Amino acid sequence: MQRIIFESAPEFIIVCLLVGIAYASILYINTKRPWNKTINIVLFVSRAILVSFLSILLLGPIVKQITNYFERPLYLIVLDNSASVAQVVDSVGQQQLMAQIHTMQEALADKGYEVLIQDLEGNPVDNSPGDVASASNLNGVLNAIAGRYEGRNIAGVIMATDGIYNSGLSPLYAMYNFPVHTIGIGDTLDRLDIAIKNVAYNRIAYQGNKFPIRAEVQIKNLPSQTITATLSTRGRMIDRQTKTVSGDELVAFDFHPDASEQGIQKYDITLNTHPDERNTQNNQTSVFIDVVEGKKKILLIASAPHPDIKALREVIDQNPNYEFTLYIPGVKEQPAAVLQPQNVDLVIFHQGPDLKGKTRRLFQTFSQSRVSMLFILGQQTDLPYMAQENMPITFENAPQDYDEVTPIINQAFSNFSLSPEVHTAVAGYPPVTVHYGKVRIPNSATALLYQKIGSIVTDKPLLTVDIRDDRKIGIMLGEGMWRWRLNEFDRTESSDSFDELFGKLIQFLSTTEDKRKFRSYPIEQEFSETEPVVFESQVYNDIFEPVFGNTISIEITDETGRKSDYTYVTSPGNIRYQIGGLNEGVYRYRSSTLINGTTEQVRGEFAVIERDTELQNLTADFDMLRKLAANTGGRFVNAANMEGLRDYLCQTESRTIIHSEETYDAIINIKWVFWLLVALVAVEWTLRKYHGSY
Repeated sequence: MQRIIFESAPEFIIVCLLVGIAYASILYINTKRPWNKTINIVLFVSRAILVSFLSILLLGPIVKQITNYFERPLYLIVLDNSASVAQVVDSVGQQQLMAQIHTMQEALADKGYEVLIQDLEGNPVDNSPGDVASASNLNGVLNAIAGRYEGRNIAGVIMATDGIYNSGLSPLYAMYNFPVHTIGIGDTLDRLDIAIKNVAYNRIAYQGNKFPIRAEVQIKNLPSQTITATLSTRGRMIDRQTKTVSGDELVAFDFHPDASEQGIQKYDITLNTHPDERNTQNNQTSVFIDVVEGKKKILLIASAPHPDIKALREVIDQNPNYEFTLYIPGVKEQPAAVLQPQNVDLVIFHQGPDLKGKTRRLFQTFSQSRVSMLFILGQQTDLPYMAQENMPITFENAPQDYDEVTPIINQAFSNFSLSPEVHTAVAGYPPVTVHYGKVRIPNSATALLYQKIGSIVTDKPLLTVDIRDDRKIGIMLGEGMWRWRLNEFDRTESSDSFDELFGKLIQFLSTTEDKRKFRSYPIEQEFSETEPVVFESQVYNDIFEPVFGNTISIEITDETGRKSDYTYVTSPGNIRYQIGGLNEGVYRYRSSTLINGTTEQVRGEFAVIERDTELQNLTADFDMLRKLAANTGGRFVNAANMEGLRDYLCQTESRTIIHSEETYDAIINIKWVFWLLVALVAVEWTLRKYHGSY
């Protein structure tokens, strides 16, 4: 529907028509002409229309266009294509189900509905369910529909599923703005089953230690008898345990193998099967343990006990990758081998070297090594001796007094990041005691914390970090930081901010910088069998700027020794390479490239895991489907009674929504108006030219 609106009063249209007639009259009435009367009338009308139309355009007419769009109500049919359905419903049953689905689609389409069929992953379905999904996330697919078709006229969702979900939340605890009609498919019989429901283990174990693996086994409908669980690796049995069970029961098998070999190790857990067991694929599983060389060793040396030591120890002990050792002469002794630099990743000196000389010898030993160091200065610290050993801090004059200062975070610190909660917590920490005097630090050092005296923020560092020839040194200029941890716990009942601050500091200081010019590694240690293995490769020049165009060769070796070779060329924005089709197992890789005529290589391991969560449970949950339909205003039927749901839905009148869209456009912008004016001018000019007027 169209309507013309004028910016001026519509009465001016009469004036425009009179102007056009007057203009044409002057040209073609009572004038000598070389053409007949009929041609003169045509010329008169053409000029009158042309001038009138041009005059009307001066009034600014606007065309209001109203367009109506008719949106049919939409039904979405979701077909469960998970492995739990494919395992129970054979190909004939799936074909029959698809035929019934298409019949329902046609019946609803005849009633005026738009009907789309998709699987759990949102892919359209034609004549077959498509690829088998590795997991069932019923809540996820319903939320995806609500988001994808937001604002659409959704009449409802029809979900044909077994009701088993093993990913995401239960659909019973979510709200949907459309009814969900459910069709139950699958087997609801609670059959005899011996299944590994869960395996609890640490992904990292340290070489030479024992580590726990707990397998939780769910027993269903099993008469009283013994079941056996076996733990093996590379075909070699490590442990076997037997337990007597009956009926429905959850039992646990605890294994404690030795982490004897470094690298990613695959451990297989297998249960004996029962003759009446229908699903035996959930009787076995595999776990992958990354056996590493050992923990990072953190050594703290102090001249005397102090609450600061306890605060730091609490932080370090939270990280399972750290091994904390404390040495206090005469109080907490350690073997001489533990105090050697080659056996330490980070040494912390609390008020060391001390004025009494108890820790001076160890300070001299470690200062001359390449071990990273963290100093916590205090009233017992021998500052002159510390300066003699070329540590990155000096006082212009020997301090004789002390200040009470509070910390403030340096916003420009970039070696590692801290959460906003840490910034907020640090601002409220109580004072610590620092030496009074002018302190100098090298330009290479960066302050993590500044000193705040009262309300004045100074440029004096309170906690600073320096990197010299790949060696990291941290210096805390004050003692009493134990008060920070207690103060935070008193205010918030946690010490998360303090633990994050010093946890990241210790992690930064104890981590060795990777100065290799070639780095190539899988972005994860474990990949699912259904996803590609992704490698990332980085090449650097002599000043460690990234360079591109290098050919990366990747050789992958599986557990049987079979090798596969892959090659790709790096480019800006393309430093990753995907490898698909790898089966479950542990793989070794060797990546290589040519840098300045020299072949650089990187070796490592990764694991591909088969996650068969779909096969853990094959018993359909129709009760959940009934509740889901009732909660959303839908209906539940089993697959044998789909006709009843089809007839019920077809009885409901489809209500089409009309969407109106209004557009405004000036007539002068309309193309046909332009061509009309050109046509009028062309007709008049052609007739006059033909009859000799021009």
